[in-house]
Amino acid sequence: SASTFGDGRRRCELGPTRKAILPEKFQGNPMKAAVLRRYGDNRMINVADVSLPPVSDTELLVEVRSASVNPLDVKTRDGKVRILLKYHLPLVLGNDLAGVVRQVGKQVRRFKVGDEIYARLDKSRIGSFAEFVAVRESDAALRPKNTTFEEAASLPLVALTAWQALVEIGKLQAGQRVLVHAGSGGVGTVAIQIARYLGAEVFTTVGHRNFDLAKRLGADTLIDYRTERFEDVAKNCDVVLDSAGGDTLVRSFQCVKPGGVVVSIGDTPSAAFARQWGLNSLLVFIIGWMSRKVSAAARASKARYEYLFMRPDGDQLERIAGLVERGIIKPQIDKVFALEQVREALSYSESGRATGKVVVKVS
Repeated sequence: SASTFGDGRRRCELGPTRKAILPEKFQGNPMKAAVLRRYGDNRMINVADVSLPPVSDTELLVEVRSASVNPLDVKTRDGKVRILLKYHLPLVLGNDLAGVVRQVGKQVRRFKVGDEIYARLDKSRIGSFAEFVAVRESDAALRPKNTTFEEAASLPLVALTAWQALVEIGKLQAGQRVLVHAGSGGVGTVAIQIARYLGAEVFTTVGHRNFDLAKRLGADTLIDYRTERFEDVAKNCDVVLDSAGGDTLVRSFQCVKPGGVVVSIGDTPSAAFARQWGLNSLLVFIIGWMSRKVSAAARASKARYEYLFMRPDGDQLERIAGLVERGIIKPQIDKVFALEQVREALSYSESGRATGKVVVKVS
């Protein structure tokens, strides 16, 4: 059972084996979090004192040690995902994390107080740029044993994206060909390693300064996107993973063979995705019109087009943790910022200069 503090935060009153263990400074006190007050630029974000989040019977209260910055955080800040994600402002930003379990709900069975976990938060309840966050039990997995909290936090969103794109949708197999765009980015660095693990032949677009990194990760053919047209090099691919959208997405259909698939995490959803997401018929029509060039390119190449908005999945994170512990996937971190530097972290991430992930160290 639980009661509340005067400000509405939940006070844990669980049995001895499930008792909440909160650091003394948080007992009855607020926490710090990066709060978005209005959609716009980084000036709309402030690190402020807020109440600890309530925790349901199926959730964990996690003390966040590190969280990672993703393009989705920038899009959320800018208001570009308001059609898909109906958030109420003010909003605590941040989508994935690594930390320590400090409280478990009555129905939680897989985790206990003191466990070190990593997770991608449910899209309806984000907020990992904070000292504490509520995490659904089904979205979490134990942190890979051979990682730091910073390394573990860099993985959930990008690793799940790469896994769902290549394994679930692409059904990539040994001997097949895959083109991974932006091979030095957060998703790209993990996707190359997963594709190598699956035994595929890997093409990737990457800046020349990151050729050595992409080769180390397992790419077979490196394409300098500044000097080469990727569609002239990557031919007859079974799967293409696009992260840019726009013209890059349309041109990617010249790389995929008939019956193959182009999976995009860029900015061009499909009408089919809009219908599955439950958007109204007018928005489905508008999105279909906006993606007409992509749909035409897919028809011309006799290939499938799939737009991916990845979902949290603790079971998949558990499998990914096993690959990390075996050395098959190695986290790639560019820079680590303090929570008080969250504006700088977002700016650096959206600058396009980062190789691998940008991480916010919370505690």
